[in-house]
Amino acid sequence: MREPAILDAVVGAGHDGAAVLVVRVRHPGGAVDTVTLDADAARRLMEASGVERAEQLAGRDWRLLLNVT
Repeated sequence: MREPAILDAVVGAGHDGAAVLVVRVRHPGGAVDTVTLDADAARRLMEASGVERAEQLAGRDWRLLLNVT
């Protein structure tokens, strides 16, 4: 892997009880970062990625996250 990529994404509960999307990004060296998106940002990410389910985000380019937050 030469570029960071989305490892996986799951729906979780935010601190206020609202649903959030928790996205993990794997870096070339193996490190993993977590990005938490509110419902609006999650919808934008799914649309930009052309997917219907969170699990379909695995393997997508991490740069998709730059335009949704």
